[in-house]
Amino acid sequence: MTASRVLVVEDSPDVRALLVEALRDEGHEVLTAADGLAARAALAPGGAAADVDLVVLDLMLPHVDGSVLLAEIRRAGDVPVLVLSAKDAVYTKVDMLRLGADDYVTKPFDLAELTARIEALLRRSAPRAAAETAPLVHGPLSLDPATARVQLDGAEVVLTATELRLLHLLLASPGQVFSRPRIYEAVWEEPFVGDDAAVKTHVSNLRGKLREAAPALDPIETVWGLGYRLRAL
Repeated sequence: MTASRVLVVEDSPDVRALLVEALRDEGHEVLTAADGLAARAALAPGGAAADVDLVVLDLMLPHVDGSVLLAEIRRAGDVPVLVLSAKDAVYTKVDMLRLGADDYVTKPFDLAELTARIEALLRRSAPRAAAETAPLVHGPLSLDPATARVQLDGAEVVLTATELRLLHLLLASPGQVFSRPRIYEAVWEEPFVGDDAAVKTHVSNLRGKLREAAPALDPIETVWGLGYRLRAL
């Protein structure tokens, strides 16, 4: 994989050093921030990390909580964010995914698994091959993968990288039902291990944004007991 720029936001010096070493061993350029204020400054326009390819974000940070930073990052753009936290409650994970996190890993973590998840996130957010960049249109809904531009009924819809991949999957086969395991394996590019919270939350986020753009359309349909599909528009 092409080397990427990664910002590690982590207040523990030991964990931070471990992540820096592991990511540099993978060939990536690594920037760090030890607290929320430093991360905010680094991510601001013109900051050292303004153009990073991925953020690894701890939640319990000095000065500015990680959840606040996540919301700010998501309002500013679609850079992938992997949340790394000792908070292992399901509701915390779901809350962070709803805020726009692309993945969530709990501490203590297996370093090999964590780096694999980071690589998968970077791979998913990388520019698509030419064969995958043809615009997709389904009635009033369109997606141009080359520009990450989504429109529904004339309104612009701003999506995260994960939401874009999810919509691309559904738009490529309108009417086809996709189970949660199949969605997970296609969008996250990892084997499904039985935790469908990420799929449900990202589908919910995507539906919410599409409904906001065109409340009367609601393009994504839940097929109870089976999964999701793009309805006729």
